[in-house]
Amino acid sequence: MTNSNEARPPIRFRGRSFMATVLAPVPPVSDWFADLDALCRRAPAFFAGRPTILDLTGLSLTREDLDGLVADLTARNIPVHGIEGAPPGMLGPGLPPSLSGGRPSGEVETPDAPAPEPAARVMPARSLILDSPVRSGQTILHLDGDVTVLGAVASGSEVIAGGSIHVYGALRGRAVAGASGNPTARIWCRRFEPELVAIDGLYKAADDLDPAFRNQPVEVRLVEDSLRLSLFDQTR
Repeated sequence: MTNSNEARPPIRFRGRSFMATVLAPVPPVSDWFADLDALCRRAPAFFAGRPTILDLTGLSLTREDLDGLVADLTARNIPVHGIEGAPPGMLGPGLPPSLSGGRPSGEVETPDAPAPEPAARVMPARSLILDSPVRSGQTILHLDGDVTVLGAVASGSEVIAGGSIHVYGALRGRAVAGASGNPTARIWCRRFEPELVAIDGLYKAADDLDPAFRNQPVEVRLVEDSLRLSLFDQTR
């Protein structure tokens, strides 16, 4: 039997910071949604697994308008995790919580609209090679081909590639491969410690990954609409 008088360990609280994308609609909102839809067509996996904050600063909205705005974003597979700048008393049941005090971490680059090319001309994929590590808070976005990182990808950073991702050091941040709609893309790293991995819009966060692969050289590929992890021999 358990002695009710036995001392129980104290409840522990730990702080943890996450990278989030802030969406700040501007009027007219219908035109803003048109621009957002164009971005999603250029980079279908841009919001995959990415926490999103909705900033209402400068907008005059009713509760009904806000409900519709959140529903429209959810319909685009952009779930809203928190709301900034809402008038007092507007938020309540059925809406994300109010947030404040976030620290800006810089602009997140978005893919430009592709220039029109003659139908018969095929442009070769272009690879991006990074000689230095990807630092915490940094976002690398390259939709024209593979990304190769000769160092590590730090926690709190992300690499988004239209092709495959090669990390010669530890992968501790987010790796999103095949972001241009390429299901054959893969992710390779020498040490597997990611916050999130994704290929062609399918993703797994750290809590969903088999811990047996942690700190190992790993390949991630897409097999029958699911992410498959496997160890690879670095000496080959």
